[in-house]
Amino acid sequence: MKANLVLLPGDGIGPEVVNEARLVLDAVAKQFGHTFSYSTHLLGGCAIDATGTAMPDATLKACQAADAVLLGAVGGPKWDDPQSPVRPEQGLLAIRKGLGLFANLRPVKAIPSLAKLSPLKPEKVAGVDFIVIRELTGGLYFGQPKGRTQTPEGERAVDTLIY
Repeated sequence: MKANLVLLPGDGIGPEVVNEARLVLDAVAKQFGHTFSYSTHLLGGCAIDATGTAMPDATLKACQAADAVLLGAVGGPKWDDPQSPVRPEQGLLAIRKGLGLFANLRPVKAIPSLAKLSPLKPEKVAGVDFIVIRELTGGLYFGQPKGRTQTPEGERAVDTLIY
């Protein structure tokens, strides 16, 4: 198998995690005869610093042309100003929308040797094995109208979710 992968290391621990994940992918490729080509692009806070936007057009185009995208973490204390007009999370929303991603899969599986470390009693987590599917592209993520305004009574916030 040949695959073109876009790496989006992002911010904080993201670059370290993506680097290690790439090493795993390289080991998989070697073991099973795959060929992976990689290109690295900006998303999140590092993209804001370099281009002024959390999701540069070049990043979205590369992701749309790729066979797969490996995304690290975005954001960090440097970009935590809630008043900032450009925030790292805007890159996540833009990539989800631009790629038509609709769900986040979060597997939960109890590992017997680690059960004693759970905040729950070991007998309660024994045998747990399921996936949480979280919707990502509708509802409050992209609802309109949305915004904040100052009124005589105080600040007013609107986030619209239509059913």
